[in-house]
Amino acid sequence: MRALVTGASGFVGRHLVRHLQAAGDEVVACDRAGDDGHIVDITDASATAAVIAEVRPDVIYHLAGWADVGGSWKAPVEAFRANAEGTLNVLSAATDVGVERVLSVSSADVYGAVAEEELPLTEDAPLRPASPYAASKVAADFLALQAFLGRGLPVLRVRAFNHLGPGQTDRFVAAALASRIARNELDGTDVVTIGNLSARRDFTDVRDVVRAYRLLVEHGTPGEVYNVCRGVDVAVQDLADQLLALARAPMRFIPDPELLRPVDVPVLRGSHDRLTAATGWEPEIPLDRTLADLLDDWRSRLH
Repeated sequence: MRALVTGASGFVGRHLVRHLQAAGDEVVACDRAGDDGHIVDITDASATAAVIAEVRPDVIYHLAGWADVGGSWKAPVEAFRANAEGTLNVLSAATDVGVERVLSVSSADVYGAVAEEELPLTEDAPLRPASPYAASKVAADFLALQAFLGRGLPVLRVRAFNHLGPGQTDRFVAAALASRIARNELDGTDVVTIGNLSARRDFTDVRDVVRAYRLLVEHGTPGEVYNVCRGVDVAVQDLADQLLALARAPMRFIPDPELLRPVDVPVLRGSHDRLTAATGWEPEIPLDRTLADLLDDWRSRLH
């Protein structure tokens, strides 16, 4: 299977490329950074179309876009262009070339603020985006649906809940905490700054996530949408405490108002029943191993 991966140089993209190659796929990387493969900004429609026409992939894994939820408050236009306009460009080019499968990755943030009684969230839950990032992902999600309904493009939509693991940037909560702990181990500092620890999230190891993506391309139903999640919500406080327990020296948390978002969804927990029914996928990597691998990765990077 000839696969084109947009956003291949990103956190999830690197893991996905390795997973696809290990499965025997021919992988073509595509990314704005251009570390390896084709250099293209997906907001450039003509450049995106040219790359897809040149590669003529059997399948596209569309991961590229704006991933910084907090940063979207300061740059809503940029976030919308990357996630909505960029997705439209990829879908249009894929339709023109006749790509056999497109996996378009959205986010569980599209569900927005939910009440405890609405959990776990299924794919039929209402979409109530609470951030500019989430709104841009709703647009991308529905552009993918329209490409299927209106143009017959075999698109599978994914709403990925929080994922983490080695290689993640410190713009995300677990990696940010791991990076601060690893730096403290080097310089002897004992203070770890923190933001909102009360939020509860559904965390899945990125290596389980990319395994789900390939299984969906093989066994999912075009036009359908699938949650990718563990199905268990964990307080950021618990996650932070687990990371702190792995530190090689005593440390303590100090709140930092600069790390708080204007709006933070209190709790998200999903159901992966539809994904499991279609593919047999189940999460395999426990959270404690993920956190240990994440912290070791940051130790290696800082050394």
